[in-house]
Amino acid sequence: MYEVTKRMDVASKEIFILAKNKANTELEYRRELGKSIVRLRSEGVQATLIPDLARAEVSELKYARDLALELHRSGLASLDVIQSQGNILQSISKYQSEV
Repeated sequence: MYEVTKRMDVASKEIFILAKNKANTELEYRRELGKSIVRLRSEGVQATLIPDLARAEVSELKYARDLALELHRSGLASLDVIQSQGNILQSISKYQSEV
């Protein structure tokens, strides 16, 4: 039970790091996308092409953003698994103490 508690503590700290990274990559992506859109408009690019061209220019940042999002989601799922393991161990312990 102690080991599960330690794992939950470490995992919860890691979740905060992943959440911060997720937010930072989203911020960077949005900033660069905006800059790209403004630059393309000022260059006189056809309005219907601007969104696609701008996204193509910042595709690496979008990849980093999406990766950070999925890492955060998987971290949350892992934390849920650890919590479930703790609940199982707690139930087993309670059952054994009653018997």
